[in-house]
Amino acid sequence: MTALLYTVEAHDLHAHLFRVTLTIPEPAAQQTVSLPVWIPGSYLVREFSKNLQHLSARQGRRQVAVRQQDKCSWQIDCKTDEALTLRYEVYAFDNSVRTAWLDARRGFFNGTSLCLRVHGQEQRPHQLALQPVKGRPDWQVATGLTPVKTDKKGFGLYQAADYDELVDCPMELGTFWSGRFKACGIEHRFVVAGALPSFDGERLLADTQKICEAEIRFWHGQGAQAGRKAPHKNYLFMLNAVDDGYGGLEHRNSTALICSRRDLPRMGEKKTGEGYTTLLGLISHEYFHTWNVKQLRPDVFARYDYARENYTPLLWFFEGFTSYYDDLLLRRAGLIDDAIYLQLLGKTINQVAQTPGRHVQTVAQASFDAWVKYYRQDENTPNATVSYYTKGALVALCLDLSLREESKDQGHSLDEVMRGLWQRCKAGPMREQDVLDELQTVTGRSWHKELQAWVHSTAELPLARLLEAQGIRIHAEPGNLAQHLGLRHQDANGSVQVKAVLRGSAAEQAGFAAGDEWLGLEVGARGQLGHWRVHKLDDVPVLLGKERKALALVSRDKQLLRLPLTVPQQSTVWRLETTSGRSSAWPAA
Repeated sequence: MTALLYTVEAHDLHAHLFRVTLTIPEPAAQQTVSLPVWIPGSYLVREFSKNLQHLSARQGRRQVAVRQQDKCSWQIDCKTDEALTLRYEVYAFDNSVRTAWLDARRGFFNGTSLCLRVHGQEQRPHQLALQPVKGRPDWQVATGLTPVKTDKKGFGLYQAADYDELVDCPMELGTFWSGRFKACGIEHRFVVAGALPSFDGERLLADTQKICEAEIRFWHGQGAQAGRKAPHKNYLFMLNAVDDGYGGLEHRNSTALICSRRDLPRMGEKKTGEGYTTLLGLISHEYFHTWNVKQLRPDVFARYDYARENYTPLLWFFEGFTSYYDDLLLRRAGLIDDAIYLQLLGKTINQVAQTPGRHVQTVAQASFDAWVKYYRQDENTPNATVSYYTKGALVALCLDLSLREESKDQGHSLDEVMRGLWQRCKAGPMREQDVLDELQTVTGRSWHKELQAWVHSTAELPLARLLEAQGIRIHAEPGNLAQHLGLRHQDANGSVQVKAVLRGSAAEQAGFAAGDEWLGLEVGARGQLGHWRVHKLDDVPVLLGKERKALALVSRDKQLLRLPLTVPQQSTVWRLETTSGRSSAWPAA
């Protein structure tokens, strides 16, 4: 079967344009092509077709008319016995992991941004020929696609079994740092673009190797054959280091990452800072997705529909459980200790506790609504929804600790359930019922009541009881002023910029609104204790002293408002620590 061929050229670096030539050897009489509206793993309709321009079609020497059908699809009347050639350009200036980028320093693209889907031929072999970049002899290529015939730099011909594989293997172009390691016998490559000269690549490789080995063994056991059971035969990490950024997107045998340059490990620095720990957690998260979402996945993702939203109520499992294990496996890999792990867990608990939306939406509803809520956040997001990442991670924690508490003699844990699901679902589509069935298989009892309470209701999770049963002491400590007042803000331009006001908070009761600029305070009755300028939120407790009431001077739509503010009693946050003499091996095992 003759493959579809995409020839990709970095056409104009300064105009940020890729040029694509698509050859369809055996077109349909009425051949439809379209560009996806979303990319799997990021649940938002992004309208990639807005960046496509100058689409034309030919058969031999004959120009063929192209009719646009809707926002992202086109139809061409063809002779079925003659190859159809399409040419078009794609504007690439989104420096994220989800789309495409091209300038004089670097190139990057996902197939969902550049590669038109040929309707009716998605299952045919697909090839991509990447042309060397003119004027850039030092540029290299990194991709998870299988090479057919490439040069030493990586330019040339690549093969994919079908359209799904083609668009699930992004490409990195440029003068990046590159290193390799093996984890359980599997070849891994790590490339980093934009790193500072002080970057310690060897440390990043060593730490990532520990993460990969821990996760391969998590899924496939401690034996020498673990690597042979993994779903990938090679793996690529592509990291774009920028001044300020964070994120990742999983793929079948690769991941695209973005981080701040300051978060990279530095030569001669042995301490693991908070930023680097966060980066390691991101690496752990995306690599865990190799099993949990790329293989074991929601049943509605058995076949992706690239033309519209693909709804699932299961992101609490696929993203939330992955979020639980990303930091836990850093602990098991020896990259953090119990104290740091509990610090990270406490941060997650406090984030959920400070989200009023947890009383509005269940985590299953939040999963289903990701397309319009989580990925379209605004000033009301914390009041209207809950993160399926953070609360989903806490649901996983509750399941894990409940299993450990109930089965101290048998040694059951969530680990066993995850591996059982891998076998039960044959590393493929999964339903919530499969989770319940596997829990019943492991423990001999129904867990329907727990999942109803934790996943399908807005009831509080039994975190305190379960943590204390594992020998974890909970300290309730004062939160910061933003938490007391119930607002989210940014100190900028010499004032406090209000970004969000939490439901039921003192800030809401005073009349604050998102977009307000907090300029000053009148302290005491009729301001007898002074009229003060506020430059940052930390100024407020200093200006208030022992007073709990004041008038906040706020600018809204260029009008000055005086808002009666009552500062509540201090809110509390959790700090977790282990107790001496505890018998539980969690979280280390």
